[in-house]
Amino acid sequence: MTTVYAALRDRLLVCEDGSGEWTTTSRLEGHDLECLAASSDAPERVFVGTFESGLHRSTDGGDSFESLETEFVPERESGYGGAENLESDAVTAVAISPHDPDVVYAGTEPSRVYRSSDGGDSWAHLEELTDLPSADGWFFPPRPHTHHVRWLEVDPFDPERLYVGIEAGAFVLSTDGGENWQERPPGSRRDNHSMAIHPDREGLVYSAAGDGFARSTDGGASWDHPQEGLEHRYCWSVAPDPGDPESVLVSSASGAGSAHTASSAESYVYRKPGGEPWERLEDVGLPTGEGVVRAELAAGAERGVVYAANNRGLFRTGDFGDSWDGLDVEWLEGLEAQAPRGLAVLEA
Repeated sequence: MTTVYAALRDRLLVCEDGSGEWTTTSRLEGHDLECLAASSDAPERVFVGTFESGLHRSTDGGDSFESLETEFVPERESGYGGAENLESDAVTAVAISPHDPDVVYAGTEPSRVYRSSDGGDSWAHLEELTDLPSADGWFFPPRPHTHHVRWLEVDPFDPERLYVGIEAGAFVLSTDGGENWQERPPGSRRDNHSMAIHPDREGLVYSAAGDGFARSTDGGASWDHPQEGLEHRYCWSVAPDPGDPESVLVSSASGAGSAHTASSAESYVYRKPGGEPWERLEDVGLPTGEGVVRAELAAGAERGVVYAANNRGLFRTGDFGDSWDGLDVEWLEGLEAQAPRGLAVLEA
């Protein structure tokens, strides 16, 4: 059975294929969704972060959700980020540890990271993040004082190694579960949108960032920028081939306007096979180009399998991008104007 969770701007789609036919339900309608996370190690538990109402959790596979009564960023300290006493309910990133599904990390606006060790029942603020020297320079246009944690990733080889992308300002790394942080290692991007780590290659980390693609082979300590063939370098989502750590897909556009706004969208998906240059995927069954927003990508469980969500629907490839099929799910009126906020796939 395959379950696909797709976070749109104003609802969560729960799509299930249990017997060859897809069923689709909408949840959290009317909320301003920002992120989601689900794990095959605890398939009944789903987390969805919203911009205006904090973090929501399902314990029944998305059938129902509860709002977690947690004061994420209850009050901004005087002077922090250039403003005073600003309350925020924005949860902008969430990640479940691949080592223990009860360990969950949440990131917020303004940029803070919280950790739960009991599946979201209680949370601890990892305070050292805001003491980093570069924190005063973090910003997010056009709201300069509302930078946020855009992505969280737990290393599959080390439960204490945590990667964090601040939008915009820094890539930061922790090797002790978030107690201490290292910022802006050599070559790291400043506007990391998403990251991915292959479970079969220790140390290999991919980043899709607003200032380009980046790759680390030493667990985030240093980064290089293989860009040859990548014509659109505002990168949004990244997914490696489940069967080949050296091959990777990325969604990208020429800038934010052509990435996120359907009326001005023009986005593409690129593939980098091993040590070869990037190649743009065209005429392969996945909508790209004019009118198509940047895709959210999520790797499946088998070699070559990747899922994609954009404003035209949900899609799957079984040959790592050579061909794509649209999933037979209901794509409701109005969704063509939305840029997906997150994608999670559970395959039983």
